[in-house]
Amino acid sequence: MLYALQEFQKWYLSNCNDDWERQHGIKIDTLANPGWTIIIELYDTPLEDKKFKNIQIERTENNWTHCKIEEKSFKGAGGPQNLEEMIQIFLDWAKKHQKFTNAEEIYRQNLKDRL
Repeated sequence: MLYALQEFQKWYLSNCNDDWERQHGIKIDTLANPGWTIIIELYDTPLEDKKFKNIQIERTENNWTHCKIEEKSFKGAGGPQNLEEMIQIFLDWAKKHQKFTNAEEIYRQNLKDRL
């Protein structure tokens, strides 16, 4: 999980430009059945118009993952131990369309471009 979380943080930082992070963002919440939801707003990112093939994985009652793009947001829902899987699905897709390995540099350039 640590690697996925580090990469996810890089993606977030690479999209921060002193505007995006104030208007858009990421929401992680729990489900009552139990499970997780994640919503990653893609407005004003290089991903906002990229295609994504919906994913529906049903393994067991508590081991499942659904991911899709809807209303310019990546939306995931999954079982109680599938949060990392949803983040990794997002990252695998994002890496095909956006470079964010040098997030600090991208962030500084984004701020510079706004001035």
